Amino acid sequence: MKKNVVILSASPRRNGNSDILCDEFMKGATEAGHDVEKIFLADKNIKYCTGCGVCNTTHECVQKDDMKEILVKLLKADVIVMASPVYFYTINAQMKTLIDRIVPQYTSLSNKEFYFIITAAETDLNMMERSIECFRGLLDCLENPTEKGVIYGVGAWQKGEIKGTKAMKEAYEMGKNV
Repeated sequence: MKKNVVILSASPRRNGNSDILCDEFMKGATEAGHDVEKIFLADKNIKYCTGCGVCNTTHECVQKDDMKEILVKLLKADVIVMASPVYFYTINAQMKTLIDRIVPQYTSLSNKEFYFIITAAETDLNMMERSIECFRGLLDCLENPTEKGVIYGVGAWQKGEIKGTKAMKEAYEMGKNV
């Protein structure tokens, strides 16, 4: 069955390690015949949530930025891939800002499949669980989400160091098996 896949790349560096893994996932999913779109968050204007609460009743954010367009794509998606570099054992600000801004539509973001991609210089997978828990916190607020896979791109500090690692193959294979 053909699926609509949206990949959220929170890397601040185009072709940074987490962005490279997004491309590998996209390559696999595209080859498998799925419709795939990667959204590079650094190219988007996404403001911080102000906590005004208007969206609790209107289901629309009062801020006028790129988040409205992204939410529409997430609602149409069957599969959502969330990728972030790890900074001080958590996801980066770009991804956290996006997650916070899902509030207007989080009750409609149901029955989705999720994959998580993280990259870090750290090599201890146990330490990386803190970052994955940030993603799982979002899933705890959604209706009927399914976590399908996690890619741990560890041991990659400098841009491009992820190339040639087992995470590259894992990203491709997970994309292929969406």
